[in-house]
Amino acid sequence: MLQPALSSAIDGRFRAMLGGGFVAEHVREFADWLDQQGFRPYTIADLLRTLSAWTAWMRRAGFADTDLRAGLVAYRLELGRRAEPRDFNEFGQRSLVAASRFMQFLQDRGIIEADAPPPSPTSNWPLLGEFRTWMREHRGLAESSLDEYQRVLVGLVETVGDIPSLYTTEKLRDYVLERARPFGIARTKSIVSAVRSFLRFLAATGRCRSGIEYAIPGFACWRPSSVPKFLQPAEVERIIGSCMSGRTGIRDKAVLLLLARLGLRASEVARLKFDDIDWPNGRIIVCGKGRHEGWLPLPQEVGDAVLLYLHNARLRFPATEVFITVNAPLRPVSRLGITEIVRSALKRTGIKAPINGAHVLRHSVAASMLQQGISLAGIGAVLRHRSPDTTANYAKVDFQLLAEIAQPWPEAPSC
Repeated sequence: MLQPALSSAIDGRFRAMLGGGFVAEHVREFADWLDQQGFRPYTIADLLRTLSAWTAWMRRAGFADTDLRAGLVAYRLELGRRAEPRDFNEFGQRSLVAASRFMQFLQDRGIIEADAPPPSPTSNWPLLGEFRTWMREHRGLAESSLDEYQRVLVGLVETVGDIPSLYTTEKLRDYVLERARPFGIARTKSIVSAVRSFLRFLAATGRCRSGIEYAIPGFACWRPSSVPKFLQPAEVERIIGSCMSGRTGIRDKAVLLLLARLGLRASEVARLKFDDIDWPNGRIIVCGKGRHEGWLPLPQEVGDAVLLYLHNARLRFPATEVFITVNAPLRPVSRLGITEIVRSALKRTGIKAPINGAHVLRHSVAASMLQQGISLAGIGAVLRHRSPDTTANYAKVDFQLLAEIAQPWPEAPSC
């Protein structure tokens, strides 16, 4: 709800600054929209003030007050020609932001038609759209994984074309080797996986011969050769305790507890919705990889942190997701946003983590459970691993047990 002083200024000073016309007619709706987006009163006032710089420029340049799209494009070009730092920073940049927000408001409210989005890869290459749908329905891949696959496959169809009958093993191998050249083994394996999955789809739909995916070279990666990277329990507690008492800190602590106590993935925390929490029974439902759902207990400490966030720190915003951004424009926190919360906590505490992201807390949950004597089957159930082999990799973090079974090097005394 707009403050009375700001409402009075909108009806008086800001309408006069805008000089009447189309923009002035919608300035109060625009201010209400900004308020709903989580902008603070002083920010709203600044946006309205700098918006008037754009409308004044449009009048001087001869644009009609309803010719907003052309006026915004011309204004952006005009600012690009200005070399004076003061001109650009004070007059230009902020007024350009205000004008862009105003256009977004008009489109959001349906007052003007939304800009036509640029053609998507699936529009340019319908075959990629069919593949995306097929993988979603038959393999249960998440949208984030499909996006990763699509980035690889756009390069494939640009390089070798979108007519599968013309694909040769030589062209496919050359593309994969060239695409993988700048990357490490993990990224290289994802490129191979994307291309092989695409070729299996083509074979399954009768577009190319079966088995052509085996022409794509594999890359050696001995996963069991390294110990899973994790933090010590004391380091995890330091990270959780580093959150301040403000709105951001309350939210971040709830996020970190979900990661550190339940071993959730960043994407799973970002997708957590109100309906996923069963408060009476103290549990949450988590949709993991392959759209597999499972219930997990909600510890008292974690539930209290989430409730504190919902009651004291979460701004009112019509989103079904639990966690939203703190600063305007308000929106659900993304997977990358969750990762950034962990990175910020690591930076605050000065902890040099082996993985600079949210997944280090998932590994730490598994390592801590194993050190407490919980079985691998129990760990796999909590982390919702689909293969026991994935969980078995954590057996290497029990260093005491490994020392007992380790064999001495030939011709050397035992440890």
